[in-house]
Amino acid sequence: MTRVFLVDDHQLFLSGVRAELQGDVEVVGTASDVDAAIEMINERVPDVVLVDVHMPAGGGARVIREVLSSHPEVRFLALSVSDSPDDVIATIRAGARGYVTKTITPPDLADAIARVAAGDAVFSPRLAGFVLDAFSTTPAPSPDPELDLLTPREREVMQHLARGYTYKEIARRLDISIKTVETHTSAVLRKLQLSSRNELARWAADRRLF
Repeated sequence: MTRVFLVDDHQLFLSGVRAELQGDVEVVGTASDVDAAIEMINERVPDVVLVDVHMPAGGGARVIREVLSSHPEVRFLALSVSDSPDDVIATIRAGARGYVTKTITPPDLADAIARVAAGDAVFSPRLAGFVLDAFSTTPAPSPDPELDLLTPREREVMQHLARGYTYKEIARRLDISIKTVETHTSAVLRKLQLSSRNELARWAADRRLF
């Protein structure tokens, strides 16, 4: 079951969301302020954090940035009353994997959490256009000579590793053997001159590769 942490500065809303998600996910904690959220998420390392956008002391974007700096495998889904393009884009740039509004139904919210946990990007229908418009006008990133060292398959394995998947899960997703995953992992770490999966996750997060 997906381990979820809830962040919102309205206690009544927190309680309602927790109750609605009961049975669909495992809620491993809640927080109603930014500092407590950052501390508790770093301690519990959930699969997905459901985070409000507008809160004092930096809001959801600060929670996202600070947690991802130490735990890039954690995925964030913004849940907000705001459908402002500025809020959506700022939250995605901070590192969220999706953004939905609080008008979403409980079944759709549970589905959105599951999809984000699986590595998908999820947006309320109207908000997806904001993201596409914003990033379609963003200049293409400069070529990365380190990334060019990897074969297409090694890049796939690298992205799955950075997202926190186990060798067994990667093998199943890519339809290859666990031994092949291990071989590709060794090649990736060697070519990128990294010593561990944690270093790889940070390297990939810095380049927005997942």
